[in-house]
Amino acid sequence: MEAIILAGGKGERLGDAAEGLPKALVALAGRPLAAYQIALLAQAGVERVLISCAAGQEAVFEQELGDLGVELVLVGEPEPLGRGGGLRLAAQERRETGPIYAMNGDELFDIDLSDLLARHTDKSPAATITVAPLQSHLGVVDLGPDDTVVGFREAPLLPFWVNTGLYVLDEEAIERLPERGDHETTTFPELAAEGRLGAWRHEGLWLTVNTPKDLRVAQAFVESNPERLR
Repeated sequence: MEAIILAGGKGERLGDAAEGLPKALVALAGRPLAAYQIALLAQAGVERVLISCAAGQEAVFEQELGDLGVELVLVGEPEPLGRGGGLRLAAQERRETGPIYAMNGDELFDIDLSDLLARHTDKSPAATITVAPLQSHLGVVDLGPDDTVVGFREAPLLPFWVNTGLYVLDEEAIERLPERGDHETTTFPELAAEGRLGAWRHEGLWLTVNTPKDLRVAQAFVESNPERLR
């Protein structure tokens, strides 16, 4: 198995917390964010990771991630291609055919990737996306008959699922990735309309690091749960 990490994000929303680094290399409990992703992939048997980054940043990625026990292939985008274009460009550097893991460079998971791959292999769609329950960022008010308030719930889970940005892509999906643009507004809706897009439900850890607040939350989690993210 090989994997692609989309790591072209500049970390602009992180401001000074990014210290000028690409978002995937921002320090989290003393390690680059992408180091946790590579560890997760290595646990699933991945030995070769393709990192899609901005051209000119290859050296800093190699310096920060080059000693983690997997082969790294840095694929620099000569110009911004969008996430779908970045995936397509990086996929050209594969050595193997068949399914490949792909993920955004700013996420933390405690998922068992072998379960995700098993689901994909069993159902044989063109791609399988990992989905997580949507949690409200606000408290909600429960109403009864005649609009009587019967209770309150803080940040409940809602009856919806959201795309976490972690996938298994097969040959068909890779061939249909756009040269520019976002696969989640082109390739995936097309596959879904054809019944060729599967989903894997994940109700464990999923943290996205976009803002200084997100970084503080992720930092606190990693420091409190070191065994969850080896």
